[in-house]
Amino acid sequence: MNDSSIINNWQQVSQWSNLQSLSLDERVALHAETFADWDAEKDGPAPIWIPTTEEIASTNLSALMKQTGHQDFESLQRWWQTSPGEFWDVVAFNQFDLFQEKPQEALEFEDPREPTWFPGARLNIANACLSELTAMLDNPAIKYAAADGRINELSYGELREKVQIFAGRIRAAGFEPGDRLAIVMPMNMESVVIYLGILYSGCAAVSIADSFAAGEIAKRLRISEAKGVFYCDAYQRAGKTISLGKNVSAAKDICEADGQTVALFSDSHEWPAADPLPAAYIAEPEHIINVLFSSGTTGDPKAIPWDQTTPIKCAADGYYHHDIKPEDVVVWPTNLGWMMGPWLIFATLMNGGTIGLFEDAPTGEAFGKFVQDAKTTMLGVVPALVRHWKQTKCMESFDWSSIKCFSSTGEASNEQDMIYLSALAGFRPIIEYCGGTEIGGGYLSSTLLQPNVPATFSTVAVGNRFVILDDDGQPTDEGELYLVPPSVGLSRKLLNRDHFETYYADVPDSEIPLRRHGDRMQRLPGGYFRACGRMDDTMNPGGIKVGSAEIETIINSVADIDESAVIAVSENGTGPDQLVAYVVSKNEIDCEELIKAINAEIRKQLNPLIRISAIRTIEKLPRTASNKIMRRELRAFDSEK
Repeated sequence: MNDSSIINNWQQVSQWSNLQSLSLDERVALHAETFADWDAEKDGPAPIWIPTTEEIASTNLSALMKQTGHQDFESLQRWWQTSPGEFWDVVAFNQFDLFQEKPQEALEFEDPREPTWFPGARLNIANACLSELTAMLDNPAIKYAAADGRINELSYGELREKVQIFAGRIRAAGFEPGDRLAIVMPMNMESVVIYLGILYSGCAAVSIADSFAAGEIAKRLRISEAKGVFYCDAYQRAGKTISLGKNVSAAKDICEADGQTVALFSDSHEWPAADPLPAAYIAEPEHIINVLFSSGTTGDPKAIPWDQTTPIKCAADGYYHHDIKPEDVVVWPTNLGWMMGPWLIFATLMNGGTIGLFEDAPTGEAFGKFVQDAKTTMLGVVPALVRHWKQTKCMESFDWSSIKCFSSTGEASNEQDMIYLSALAGFRPIIEYCGGTEIGGGYLSSTLLQPNVPATFSTVAVGNRFVILDDDGQPTDEGELYLVPPSVGLSRKLLNRDHFETYYADVPDSEIPLRRHGDRMQRLPGGYFRACGRMDDTMNPGGIKVGSAEIETIINSVADIDESAVIAVSENGTGPDQLVAYVVSKNEIDCEELIKAINAEIRKQLNPLIRISAIRTIEKLPRTASNKIMRRELRAFDSEK
């Protein structure tokens, strides 16, 4: 059977009315059987979803192509990559209600590494989220539920009123536009109101994950020069009481010992009383609205300021890649301390959709019921969460047929896990989404125009451009990825680093300016891409360069392994790399037998010269607040062995 016939067969199977009546195992087996003869070497990995002509025509990207006169997606890509000013002009003026004072043009620059976006414009980006032109004020802005399952709604009009009240309280407390105010809270309705209230008042939010200890909170308050902290004393999560108050109070003490005055505002006390702030603070596009932090594991994390242009990138990615529309309910378990928290707010509200917030852990059946009952249409995940769902089968009893797409970010995905996720909703597409805090969204993604292949990306993100280079700075199909500026969303300053040195110094010579990002990427047959981890996770065992993600994908496919992380070690820092695998397993494992099984699979699937030298079992992999594996901790732990 040729590949075209296989595609036609799968389109029919995936639209079969009785598909949802099959068990998850049966659905996954049906996909494997359909694509048993698929030629992956010629056409790339097998897809899980192929859009129909009607589905393609209904997408936001198709509307953009029609509006701008592009006959195909490749032509649209070339346009945004060669004419970024024209592209962002169309996005800013035709898709979003942004400006109180309109700009002279979308883009102005002499050096593309130092662009000026929307010169002469004045706006308040929180106001743009709540504009009457963005969504009807009676439409739901937020659906939220605690573990008891009862779903509450907050309309756009009610959200706007709460934001104006909170912005008035910020001013009454003595804070002025430009002041930085931290939020240390879980992602719930109250924290969304506080976040938007800070921005509406002209102040800047400082995003701090609620999982951090006192010292890490204090470090971020110091770097950002925050003048106040909004926090909750405690909250319930997975049946446990999480106490934040003691950590925030201890962080305040650390700051004040260093001479920094920080005002605390807890949810257990009355917020400052005040009249609502009737009009948003209007400022230039470069006005800082949010200070976020990279997930550094040693020393101070990078402090990355978002200005009023960054949310335009979030909203554009949400609109064009995730196809968010006013009727959509967008659920993504996240936190304001990670860029996906602010991203969720901007990508949903600026497109007139509804944010879905579940105020407990997304690891059990209560979350699955919320996804079902809230009529979720776009569900975001991190791959580790999907692995948990697959292992526990906790989501298999729910009707997720309202979902039109998933999205996955935070780490490299596993193909089999993503097939399982797609099957939970009757084989819906998964928008793989790779980017960073300093990008304001993604540089690589998927679309609803193209066949969806699990654990891969199908296109450069709208407004972006990149090249993949080898060690000699030459184009290659697998190597280090460099961004090509300018694009809305790309950072233009850091608070505690030299921005040029961090992103532009010592990049390969090129006719076009290149910006370092640090990801290792592989171009696949069929025009798709696969993430191979960070360049600093690249290893060189036996003189063969390999990414940790490639080896971990193989290890995770071995029975009884829940997840893994591979590091390269060498004796006394010299000699060839030896690979050590840290593995998490619910069952007892025989390390010697496991090494044999893993190396046999690596020999078969990757390269016979690559082998694991040692296995270390670990209860849980160390991760940052944004779910990245902290390999430095594993290396430090291994050096003690």
